[in-house]
Amino acid sequence: MIHELRAALAGLSAFRGLREEALMAEVHTLLDALAAGRGEDALDAYTGIFYGLRQEEKQGLGDWLHDRLRYREAPYPALVSRGGEDPALESAAWRDVETLRQLAGLDCDRLLTALGRVLPEEFQPVLAGLPRWRSGVPFTFESLTGFYRLHGAGRFAQYRAFLWVDGTLVPVERPDCPQEKAMLGYTRQREQVIANTRAFLEGSRVNDVLLYGDSGTGKSATVKTLLSVPGFQRLRLIEVEKEGLLDMSALIRSLAGLPQKFILFIDDLAFDQDDRTYSAVKTILEGGLERRPDNVAIYATSNRRLLVRQTFFDREGDEVDAQETIQEKTALSDRFGLRIPYLALSKGEFLDLVDRMAAQAGVEMDLEELRRRAVKWDMRVPNRTPRGARQFLASLQISP
Repeated sequence: MIHELRAALAGLSAFRGLREEALMAEVHTLLDALAAGRGEDALDAYTGIFYGLRQEEKQGLGDWLHDRLRYREAPYPALVSRGGEDPALESAAWRDVETLRQLAGLDCDRLLTALGRVLPEEFQPVLAGLPRWRSGVPFTFESLTGFYRLHGAGRFAQYRAFLWVDGTLVPVERPDCPQEKAMLGYTRQREQVIANTRAFLEGSRVNDVLLYGDSGTGKSATVKTLLSVPGFQRLRLIEVEKEGLLDMSALIRSLAGLPQKFILFIDDLAFDQDDRTYSAVKTILEGGLERRPDNVAIYATSNRRLLVRQTFFDREGDEVDAQETIQEKTALSDRFGLRIPYLALSKGEFLDLVDRMAAQAGVEMDLEELRRRAVKWDMRVPNRTPRGARQFLASLQISP
């Protein structure tokens, strides 16, 4: 079986990229060395495979292959995720998966027996003490195809959050996504965002969203929370920083046809005078010659309702049509179909929020005393927002 498996692995075609993996190189070296009778090379490859598996916290080749087949870019997963057809590629992928299933199920005892035949007698005690990895086949061609159809493949199947940096998507392995139960205040605003996003995931064409208002009110957290909403598994969040706005069209183009839904998230959006990125964002929002894919929406936050900073010079300059210029510069926010205000809370709303946050945090203090201190804090540090409430509660831990 070892010789047949060696030959079959040499014929990988649809998933040929797996051969670039260091662990698969060790597998090839092991099988080649066993076939050629190079015992010490085979032993070195065997221990290299065990080391590589444990380095990636995998118990066996089946676990490792399952991850790579789901999350590594390859022609067949890309074809399935886009709903395409290619009988030759499908046949090649089936053969490759069957070969990899054989590899995943290869028993270490059989390998150690083969090693014993090609190593000198003095190596036998070493072989007796060698560790084994688990054999098992946790995947089939049908299960993988179903996964590609539902989740896609590659990085978008493995990760849900990304940063767009210098024209490159950088996965965020552990995104900062608050749970819905941790979000207090601004319930109506969050419900609007969630409803819009749910319609987006269900295939409707929805509005781009602008969340604007005071700093610390939870605008950014509202967008990040979407990744933790039940039923939103197909949602992907890509944060685009100001420097990446100019080449955002290339990003949007690359997402077309994928099975996931993408929110391009622009945090703290604002433009200075004659900002080059203004026209780029305007074109993306209102649509240019190239149609935006249906699986891409834009959500932005800003402390400014009109997004563009104005100066007195704008109003008093020598341009004949100054008012038209002002309207042009402030009209960008109108291109977001859903504009949701996040304004500072009233005194009563702020105190209610403090009560709820204190209860959630397990703060043990008389309610009247808690509110008295909150009012005193608000007079000294006026910030009636969820951030201000958190800062007040944190101050209780250090107050005498």
